[in-house]
Amino acid sequence: MLRVRCLRGGSRGAEAAHYIGSQLGRSFTGWVQRTFQSTQAAAASQNSCAVDDNKVTAPVPEDCPVCSYNEWDPLEEVIVGRAENACVPPFSVEVKANTYEKNWEFYQKFGGQSFPRDHLKKAIAEIEEMCNILKMEGVIVKRPEPIDWSVKYKTPDFESTGMYAAMPRDILLVVGNEIIEAPMAWRARFFEYRAYRPVIKDYFHRGAKWTTAPKPTMADELYYQDYPIHSVQDRHKLAAQGKFVTTEFEPCFDAADFIRAGRDIFVQRSQVTNNSGIEWMRRHLAPEYRVHTLSFKDPNPMHIDATLNIIGPGLVLSNPDRPCHQIEFFKKAGWTVISPPLPLIPDDHPLWMSSKWLSMNVLMLDEKRVMVDANEIPIQKMFENLGISTIKVNIRHANSLGGGFHCWTCDIRRRGTLQSYLD
Repeated sequence: MLRVRCLRGGSRGAEAAHYIGSQLGRSFTGWVQRTFQSTQAAAASQNSCAVDDNKVTAPVPEDCPVCSYNEWDPLEEVIVGRAENACVPPFSVEVKANTYEKNWEFYQKFGGQSFPRDHLKKAIAEIEEMCNILKMEGVIVKRPEPIDWSVKYKTPDFESTGMYAAMPRDILLVVGNEIIEAPMAWRARFFEYRAYRPVIKDYFHRGAKWTTAPKPTMADELYYQDYPIHSVQDRHKLAAQGKFVTTEFEPCFDAADFIRAGRDIFVQRSQVTNNSGIEWMRRHLAPEYRVHTLSFKDPNPMHIDATLNIIGPGLVLSNPDRPCHQIEFFKKAGWTVISPPLPLIPDDHPLWMSSKWLSMNVLMLDEKRVMVDANEIPIQKMFENLGISTIKVNIRHANSLGGGFHCWTCDIRRRGTLQSYLD
């Protein structure tokens, strides 16, 4: 198989992009509507971009520090997030739409302030131990810069405080030797990229491709201000109708709504990833990669990797509580679909930004090694029955901030080649 490098990209200044977007204003709407129509047409096909596997493409330079095509090749280098200075995001409409009603009072009371400091201290210690274990497994670990996320900022369209740099998976997607910086959809995460710039610039200077997706203005028009959520039933109904808190005013997406399997990349339309954002990614990656849109029976879709997690060639975890409407696509391709066991995390443990299904949000170190929650014995046994050895780590307090091992990391380099696993 050929190893390939992407032939597009180039970093844009996020602040400049935001300024230009704010000047374009509502004239952008027509373009987005046309893009949405294009996206709908493209999503109707399971294989939207045909790929010639015999096409000769330029190889990745041997000394390039960035190279990753899937979720399971042997892991050599990773970025691990930071819990330091993490702040509760202000209780804006997009935050409300992505969180559970039982936590709304918490956001209303503490928005713009630090998460509980004792809890943060424990989360920081857990992630440090996770980094130490990764190093012992032979993985190079990089970290984002610590930043004061409590600082208030203002753009021409909104004002907010920040949140954290805990989840690099949310903001960074590595495809081949290219790092794609996601535009994000929460106002509290608008400037999150700043924590990662030093390490990304280092990769760029050493030969990596670096692309910043168009930065949205995050003006009011990007959100349904009266998004009607009062119960889980409301969310189920709206999701089934394809209605989410983000509009098609401008492209937006979180990187964690994408998951990679060589030439095939899967994505969901979610509360933070709109069709325009998916279409931007589809065009950007074509023709080398095929972007497939999936949907799930999920009342609150946000990030795909605790709903569908690809753990090996032809091997996928599918959340039994959120069945995939296109699961036959994988089965017809000869893949094995596995339903992970129910998570054990207790009801009284705070999960301010996620569900209990972080148990399946695992990090593959290679096809035969997985980093898994030390408390989740049923899923440990599942992996062991599959012949995959488990590296058990406790990040229960770090889970409270909204992520498991996959979320807390972004794999920068895996030892492997670009292949197609669905042909």
